[in-house]
Amino acid sequence: MEVVIVPDATAGGELIAEAIASLLSRKPDALLGVATGSTPLPVYRALAAKVSSGAVDASRARICQLDEYVGLPAGHPESYRSVVLREVVEPLGLSEASFMGPDGSAEDVQAACQAYDKALADAGGVDLQLLGIGTDGHIGFNEPCSSLASRTRIKTLTEQTRIDNARFFDDDIEQVPHHVITQGIGTILDARHPILLATGEGKADAVARTVEGPVASIVPASALQLHPHATVVVDEAAASKLKLADYFRATYAAKPQWQGL
Repeated sequence: MEVVIVPDATAGGELIAEAIASLLSRKPDALLGVATGSTPLPVYRALAAKVSSGAVDASRARICQLDEYVGLPAGHPESYRSVVLREVVEPLGLSEASFMGPDGSAEDVQAACQAYDKALADAGGVDLQLLGIGTDGHIGFNEPCSSLASRTRIKTLTEQTRIDNARFFDDDIEQVPHHVITQGIGTILDARHPILLATGEGKADAVARTVEGPVASIVPASALQLHPHATVVVDEAAASKLKLADYFRATYAAKPQWQGL
């Protein structure tokens, strides 16, 4: 696991956008896994700016969802499909045909989970998966004590996650669904390059437990330690509880430029 400490969220967004740009230059039809929430927005803004300036050609890129609420009406503005279309697909100038995600309104949710897991594999697998992290260490919606071998499935959200997400529903927790479809930890680890972005002091405990703690289901993100090419990008606030922060800074500063992110 590589840990990169950046000054702030904007710098983190630019760094990851540059990694995506490099990937698209090598593989124009790369399948990019995207996360929702406020944390990855600097990534999407930086990438859209590169596309707009002509520095990046994303015309053949494919986009896939990490997770989706169960039970929200089709077209609900806070369904993750709507969010990804609004914040990623449209700013990159892509069509909805380039996008794939699980069906949270399916009558048979279990079948929808299995179908999405298969669709990702049939598409050749995720080339780069962008991740956020919850205050309790969850990735996707794999809550604490999720199986580290889990595949795409339905999960019940913890009360803390619903509280955290209420800000997207007019601060009304009663509007936040209780269930989601999420890529499992095993599915996430199938991605060729998972990149976790964390910003703010509120994520510092979760980051420290993910990076420096044991691999344990109580901290789902710690499973990234098992991946041969996982990257964790954190700002100074989110890095504030890392015991090895100085080492991480030194190793990144000495990294050969040809290695990239």
